[in-house]
Amino acid sequence: MADAEAVLELADVHKSYGTGTALEIEILHGIDLQLQRGEFAALIGPSGSGKSTLLNLIGLLDRPTGGHLAIDGQATTKLDDGALTRLRGRRIGFVFQHHLLIPAFTALENVMMPMLVDRGRPDAEMRERAATLLEQVGLGERMDNPASQLSGGQQQRVAIARALVMQPALVLADEPTGNLDTHSADDVFALMRAINVARQTTFLIVTHDQRLAARCDRRIELVDGRIVADVKTA
Repeated sequence: MADAEAVLELADVHKSYGTGTALEIEILHGIDLQLQRGEFAALIGPSGSGKSTLLNLIGLLDRPTGGHLAIDGQATTKLDDGALTRLRGRRIGFVFQHHLLIPAFTALENVMMPMLVDRGRPDAEMRERAATLLEQVGLGERMDNPASQLSGGQQQRVAIARALVMQPALVLADEPTGNLDTHSADDVFALMRAINVARQTTFLIVTHDQRLAARCDRRIELVDGRIVADVKTA
């Protein structure tokens, strides 16, 4: 029976490439994982452990070879590509190591982008929601600046606001502090944590930074395509 509070559910999830050929290789071997509403978890593991593959599956950018995967109570296995795209756009936010902002667009326009993709045209409610988020991440005075004129830390704050603008249940952050200096990394981490507490948004943060991972509520370790540790911290 599905857990009503589970934002993410994976049961016996496998992922193979080259299926049915002599070159078939299985990357993920029966992943079982749940994240509850409001959790703040780190996904860690060495290079080649399958973290990127797992993140792509959770983000609905790829499909599992087998097993069950649900986002915010919605099973995904039988959804067509259009339904997956809509679910991804509305229930999952993404923060990447490289901010992936449009340099010539303003901070406000970048934050509005997911809503524009979903609705097709801008309106006053979109602008108000994006502006409110930029105020909350400390960039109210920079919202009309092109992204190219912002510092790395400021650009990552814009990326976080963009990830939140559709009010997702789950935010996936892939090395979100990897390109930042220590001070900016701490600021960005603190911002994500504050949003997690205030909104009860679930965060899954992929990081090689053990210092940051230790500050999460839960550490999930992936090695050779298997979860080898899943520890809740004090």
